[in-house]
Amino acid sequence: MKVLGIECTAHTLGIGIVENGKVLSNIHDVYKPKNEGIIPRKAADHHAEVFASVLKANLDAAKLSMNDIDLIAFSQGPGIGAPLSVGIAGAKYLAAKFNKKMIGINHPYAHVEISKHLTDLKNPLVLYLSGGNSQILVEEKQGYHVLGETLDIGIGNLFDTFGRAIGLEYAHGSVLEQLAKQGKYVELPYTVKGMNLVFSGLLTQAEKLFKEGKKREDLTYSIMETAFAMSCEATERALFLTRKKELIICGGVAQNKRLQEMLKSMCKEDNVKFGVAPDEFNRDNGAMIAYAGSVLYKKYGAMKLDSCKPITNYRIDTVDYIARG
Repeated sequence: MKVLGIECTAHTLGIGIVENGKVLSNIHDVYKPKNEGIIPRKAADHHAEVFASVLKANLDAAKLSMNDIDLIAFSQGPGIGAPLSVGIAGAKYLAAKFNKKMIGINHPYAHVEISKHLTDLKNPLVLYLSGGNSQILVEEKQGYHVLGETLDIGIGNLFDTFGRAIGLEYAHGSVLEQLAKQGKYVELPYTVKGMNLVFSGLLTQAEKLFKEGKKREDLTYSIMETAFAMSCEATERALFLTRKKELIICGGVAQNKRLQEMLKSMCKEDNVKFGVAPDEFNRDNGAMIAYAGSVLYKKYGAMKLDSCKPITNYRIDTVDYIARG
């Protein structure tokens, strides 16, 4: 089965094509706001403008036409309403024009499923860290269960907001990662509540210290080191609770090499297998949506047209309920 996936939850318009677990194409275009966060309408306009070219690039790379596609999968949420709507409208247009089946995909679910597939870990605990989400997940018979999560903001949102506060033109985690390599540790608030995380106090204090004259390199290093240590503590607690012997890190923040290093060290001490997919599949991308579409389609079949609408607060622990219709 050839599945075309459309990712459109935030700043990325990604399209990918997957056939029987093999990625045939995975090309994207990113809206990059300068000196500001994501403006929903600007992100939506960007996605609409590049949709046709990104689609063509993927079909050309896979050496396919739309007539060869069996199923169209699209990001249904969670995400920002305006860009989500553009992606879903594009999916509906293609489905109607070429008479294709459709299926909506939960964005975190796609991150998890493509990571499991590429790392070949069958029954892992999952640490999912991205712009809007920070969750510790375990799969059960009825779907994914959230063991712990952020109680305020996602870790990626923490980094992006801090990046703008210190005057970065492009406040992205990759930029902060490079800046952090030049810094030294400054004590910041550390808040773990069981397996849940709280990041807002960390952000507030870091912004306060920056205004008082602390070097941005030191604060960047410290905010990342503290947030990662918090995430590791909560994850290790979940490993002990579940007795899992496999751990996957996924989501946009999973690309951070310092975080990977900390988790690998923790897993080595606890005799746990560690897995992380290549960066291409941890950043937002269409191939993960396509792959997740193939997985859910086998379980539940295609989605009814009236169910193909954005769910901005779509939680991973409701996937099976929503996919069943």
